[in-house]
This record gives sequence, C-alpha cells and structure tokens, in this order.
Amino acid sequence: MAILRAGVIGLGDMGSGLAANLIKQGFTTRGFDLAADRMQAFIEQGGIAEPSVEAVASQSDVVFVMVMNGNQASDVINGPNGLAAHMPEGGVIIITATIKPAQARSIAAALPRVDLQIIDSPVSGGFPGAQSGTLTMMAAGKDETLDRVLPVMQAVSKTIHRVGIHAGDGQVMKSCLQTLIGSIFSATFEAASLAAKSGVTGETLYRVFSTSGAGCGVANTALENIIDRKFVGTGSHISTMHKDLTISLEYAGELGVPMHTAATAMQLFHAGKTRYPDGDNWIVAKLLEETIGAELHR
Repeated sequence: MAILRAGVIGLGDMGSGLAANLIKQGFTTRGFDLAADRMQAFIEQGGIAEPSVEAVASQSDVVFVMVMNGNQASDVINGPNGLAAHMPEGGVIIITATIKPAQARSIAAALPRVDLQIIDSPVSGGFPGAQSGTLTMMAAGKDETLDRVLPVMQAVSKTIHRVGIHAGDGQVMKSCLQTLIGSIFSATFEAASLAAKSGVTGETLYRVFSTSGAGCGVANTALENIIDRKFVGTGSHISTMHKDLTISLEYAGELGVPMHTAATAMQLFHAGKTRYPDGDNWIVAKLLEETIGAELHR
C-alpha cells in the first residue's frame, strides 16, 4: 500500500496533536489554520504549512477536519474552496470535530463527488490524548475506506471503534459519551464544593475518590486540576464542553429523550462559561466555591 499523504485543517489544541503524531509516524503532513502562531508551531513540528484549505486538499490523500463547529466543517469540506473541490481522486475526509449528527449527514449528502469518502469520527481524550496520540476514535464509514486509511488513523489514536457506516453515526456516539462525561464533571465539582465547605483537604478527597468505585479518568483529572488550582491553560477549554453538551441536549430533544442530569450539567457549564469565558472546564468548581465561600486545596 502506498504511503498516504496527510492533511490537517485546524491546528489548535486538538489538531496540533493530530499533526504532531502524523509527523512522528512518518506521514508527510500539510496543514492550515487561520492563526499565524499555530501555523508557525506546526512548521516547527516538521509540518508543511499551506496558505489555504485548497492547497492542503490538492496534495493530500487523507485530511482530518478539526474545526470548532458544523458550519465551519461544512465550509471547509463543501465550500467553493473546500476539500471536496480540490482533493485527488479517491480522497478521504475524516471529520474529527464534534458537530451535530444532522450536520454530519448534511455534509456527506452534499458531497459533490462520488469518488470521495467521508469518515465521521469524532474523538475522545481531550488535549492530553491528542498530544500523546492516544485518542479514542468513534469511526463511522465504509469498511473498505476505514481499512485503507487505518495506518493514518492509528498514528493519532490508541483505540478505534467502528460505530456505524453512515455519516452522523459517529456524532451520535459522541453525543451519548458527552452526556456522561459532562455529568461526571458536574458531580465532581459539586462533591469538591461539599468537601471544601466541610474542611476536607483536596489530597484526602482525591485519594478516596481515585481508589473507590467512583474513580475514573474523568473525575480524577477534574479533581486534580481543582485541588492544584489549575483553572486555565490545561487544554480543556470550557467552550468545547459547553458546545458538546448543547449538541447532546439538542439531539436528545429531537428524539424526545429526557436528559435530567445532563441538563443540570449544561446549566453549570453555562454559568461557568458566562462568568469565566476564558477558563477551562474546572472553572465551574471555582464558581461554586465563590458561592459557598470555601476553596478546595491540595
């Protein structure tokens, strides 16, 4: 099999990790981002910075789309200067961004060329997973397409789940996952507030939580950041989880599925994002601490 040429659109916290691991695994990797500092960092990693989406498309066999929302993904893929208009025959577009299931379906339906393939594969693992190449991918696409680009996907991921064959199937799985993650986060924030008001030390709380049945990567990471007072710059910006929960709740509403716990989590993240728009997920705990007049330190 010929070595595939890779491209990455969107070189932020997540996209930069994809690019770094593609380069590390020996793939010629082109990238584009609107931010000059991200482009410079990409060049320093060993990537080939291109002046446009079109330029990346014309010289890539597989392109990861790691933008913020569905409108951006649609423009990057199906816009007049997008990937679909300029990728070589047989090209594969991998949507790793988290967008609405309906948007993923719409993007695939509007694809103007039958020789191109879409893999709908949002990811989980956040900034640490992206940078270390250990993301979990929820991939939906034709088996033959997934088999063909598997080496590229394995360069950025530790675990690849095949969750369907149609665009949108991956985003549905991500919506289910984010309802759980958001709910675990919010419960951890509230438990941390209770401990703070009671005079329990953060170290004691962490030792108990992390060795109990409630201990998991999501809760442990949240609690560690709270007790170490790391509320910004951890690579888990609150706007991302806020967006993801918005998608999950909207999708649940379309199906008539009640989401009592996730809805509460959403309100906590909404409050945190309003009060601290530049904060990370854990800033919600700081907001609760301000309400009760107590802080949880290690």
